[in-house]
This record gives sequence, C-alpha cells and structure tokens, in this order.
Amino acid sequence: MALNLVNYEKKAKKAVAAFWGNRDEARERQLASGKSDQGERAGVTSGKNMDGFLDLVIDLVKVNGLKNADIHQKRAVVTLPGYFRPTKLWDLLVIHQGQLIAAIELKSQVGPSFGNNFNNRTEEAIGTAHDFWTAYREGAFGKQPRPFVGWLMLVEDAPASRRAVQDKSPHFPVFKEFQGASYLKRYDVLCQRLMQEQLYSSAALMTSPRDANKSGQHSSLSDMTSLKTFVTSLAGHVAGEAARLT
Repeated sequence: MALNLVNYEKKAKKAVAAFWGNRDEARERQLASGKSDQGERAGVTSGKNMDGFLDLVIDLVKVNGLKNADIHQKRAVVTLPGYFRPTKLWDLLVIHQGQLIAAIELKSQVGPSFGNNFNNRTEEAIGTAHDFWTAYREGAFGKQPRPFVGWLMLVEDAPASRRAVQDKSPHFPVFKEFQGASYLKRYDVLCQRLMQEQLYSSAALMTSPRDANKSGQHSSLSDMTSLKTFVTSLAGHVAGEAARLT
C-alpha cells in the first residue's frame, strides 16, 4: 500500500502563512495595548502559531492506517513521564491500543536574536530526547516497539540567520561543519546529527521569510532535513504500526 502524504506541500504553505499571520495579529494587539516592548515576544507566546503543522501531522496519521488512534494535542493530555524529570509536555501524542505511536515537538525561531536562542533550542532538543529514550529504556511506556519521535523547526529566513558566524574556542578547534556557518546552517547540522545519533526518528528544518503571511513561502536546506523526509518517515512509521496492530 502506497503512503499517503496528504498533499503536504499545500498544507505546509497554509501552515506557514498562518504562522506569520498569527504572529502579526498578536504583535498588533500588543502594540494597540501600549505594550510595544512585548511585540516580538507576543508573537512567540501566542500559543497557536504552529497549529497548522499539528493539523498536517493529524491528517498523516489518519490516512495511513490509524484513523481510530487517540491523537492528543491539548495541554492536559500531552504529558509523558521522563527519567531525569517527572514529566515532559509534548505538542502532540499519538496513542493506539495503549501503545505510544508518536510524540511530536514543534519549535520556531525568529529574529532579531538568533545566537542565544539557537543554543537554547539545541540544549532543549538534546535534553528532551535523551530523557525520553532513557525513560523508554526503563519501561516508562511499557514493552513496545520504538515510537516515532519527531522534531520540526521553523526558522525565519533573514539576513541575520544566513550571515556567517564566527566562534571563539581558545583551547580546541570548533568542528569544521560549524566554522563560519550561519545559524540556518547550524540548525541543519543539528537536525542531521539528531537523527544520526538516533535521538529523533526525524528532525526537519524549515525556513521562511517574515513576509510569507500570504504566500506561505518556505524552503529546506538539505534533503535529509526537509519536510518531505519528515512526513514520509512519519507516514511510513504509522503505516507499519497500523499493519502490526490490526
């Protein structure tokens, strides 16, 4: 049976346009209230910016054999046990017949500051995955095959995110892949290594300019970290689990 990718390109454009549109609306509300210094932060914390990508994931699950799976996205029901901490909130969980099929994390970053945010996102992604797989190893989810763990990152395509960045490492050299690499390139390397080290089943990097609130314009930096690779991997995992559990 062929995988159904639910016309993901069209849905992704819609999701990207909504991402920027929601940010613009939140920023305008903050400016109208007189809290001009919170304009960018308001766009980040509005809570609905990545909902279009959740809809894409849900469609992929339903059409690839698990239409009756329990798909959770409300805050009260997206918690999983951790190993180094009691619990972790995810953006979306797929559970079928009491087994965890998939756990998805969605993140975004826009300018003007990319440096500190890149480091924070990196540490968070690695820590979350290490905590998850240790909990899995220790039986937190029962005895079951490895679930799909996905990490999808949307980063603003801007001069500051594409500019070459120099690092200072006085004692030992920085790995050559990071030498003079832009923040977008660093995110691409991060996603590739998250998969190579089996911390995530798939990690995707999407880039999009700030003026894409109508067009939904977006792109990828490499085939390995593209949205197509992400949705294909997820659809394949879901189809395999559907065949196993039915």
